Amino acid sequence: MDLNFEKMNGLIPAIIQDNSTNKVLMLGFMNEEAYRKTMETGKVTFFSRTKNRLWTKGEESGNFLNVVSIKEDCDKDTLLIKVNPAGPVCHTGTDTCWGEENKEDIMFLKELQDFIDKRHEEMPAGSYTTSLFESGINKMAQKVGEEAVETVIEACNGTDERLIYEGADLIYHMIVLLTSKGYRIEDLARELKERHSATWKKH
Repeated sequence: MDLNFEKMNGLIPAIIQDNSTNKVLMLGFMNEEAYRKTMETGKVTFFSRTKNRLWTKGEESGNFLNVVSIKEDCDKDTLLIKVNPAGPVCHTGTDTCWGEENKEDIMFLKELQDFIDKRHEEMPAGSYTTSLFESGINKMAQKVGEEAVETVIEACNGTDERLIYEGADLIYHMIVLLTSKGYRIEDLARELKERHSATWKKH
């Protein structure tokens, strides 16, 4: 990259963005040496204006910013760096330097899957999820079908609010069924990803 370090007296701002969630994690500054080290090591290195030296994010905490991609802006004086963070980014312990949680709502599906896995393992009495597992595959599959029908009804003749409600029920019961068969929601995501790569991009 032919970057313009002269505009800000040898420094350029580097916007750090999570590669998975697209959350902006922090803003730092790089000089040419910091940029080169970032490229060489694959870990984001800044020039610290307070310490007056190079500073690799995570060198003390272990919360490195592992580089996925680096892009320059149209003026060649700002970088957008997508990373996979190894832990909280802010020195205060928060996920971002703005105190935001670095999660999208879609990530809750994994938490729900983990919860249902635990229910399947422990089978606590009085739990609705436990009762589903105890009912057997046929009943669980039937419940998925019932929820699918209810989702279709709401889509065709119901309200948007009820559509979301019934759709959430459908996904929940689908995860329960998957779990009973030894699978997880990530297996569906993997199948969709493979289809996208192999077929859907052609359409």
